[in-house]
Amino acid sequence: MNSNRPLRLPRNPRIPFYLWPLWLICVLGTPVSCGPRFSRAEITINRSRGEPVRMSVELARTETERGRGLMNRKTLEDGAGMFFIFDRDQIMSFWMKNTLIPLSIAFISREGRILEIRDMKPLDETPVRSGRSARYALEAPQGWFERAGIRAGDTVTLGQGIE
Repeated sequence: MNSNRPLRLPRNPRIPFYLWPLWLICVLGTPVSCGPRFSRAEITINRSRGEPVRMSVELARTETERGRGLMNRKTLEDGAGMFFIFDRDQIMSFWMKNTLIPLSIAFISREGRILEIRDMKPLDETPVRSGRSARYALEAPQGWFERAGIRAGDTVTLGQGIE
């Protein structure tokens, strides 16, 4: 073996040589984040029957964050979710590309009223559209809204810093 030979990393046509250190950090699972970090907040869902329900959510405010959502997650606990914030009311469309866990999605008006709740299947790229214009969307583990007694017509109170 010639010790004067330079070390050569394996070539991958999809990963340029200068990005290998970052790729290794991502693969080895060090504390460095390879995707967007989401800010967190608490929301309260005011049920028409029963006590209010608190939920811990990650906030998806930007186009990049909304595009990433809950992709590649393997678990999501009951009482946790992703809260999508849009700048204007619109008919919304979501899909489950690269999303490994079954989810339910609530479409919410700008006043905070849950308009409808729909289920979504893992890895299904079929669009799930809101029936009416909404300002927000809330994803939770599939069936959690029903288990928590939450349904269309209930209202969401946003925590501080969520607009």
